[in-house]
Amino acid sequence: METEHKKQVTEFLESMKRLNKFKKLKPENNSNNSFSVNLKVSGYNELNLMVSSLLKASLILLNDDARSQACFSFNEADNNVMTLLEIALQLLPEDEMEVLDDLHKLHLQV
Repeated sequence: METEHKKQVTEFLESMKRLNKFKKLKPENNSNNSFSVNLKVSGYNELNLMVSSLLKASLILLNDDARSQACFSFNEADNNVMTLLEIALQLLPEDEMEVLDDLHKLHLQV
């Protein structure tokens, strides 16, 4: 049984090398424990708007007074929350989730 398990693990690791499923986190050159995540933007203006939306949405979500005294409309507030959700979607590691499914299957067989 243990020999079969080792064989499955070895096959799984070999398939990971071939398929390169770990794409979301990019290792930083100067550190063993740091990674970067790409976030696609069209330019500095969009980056500025994203950060601004993140801050505004966070204020709105965390502080009822900020929502009632906001100097921006509720439509703008909804757009800020939408931006926050779009960023979260870009950061989800979709390919890596397939690897977790494969690992889970191996775990269930042990």
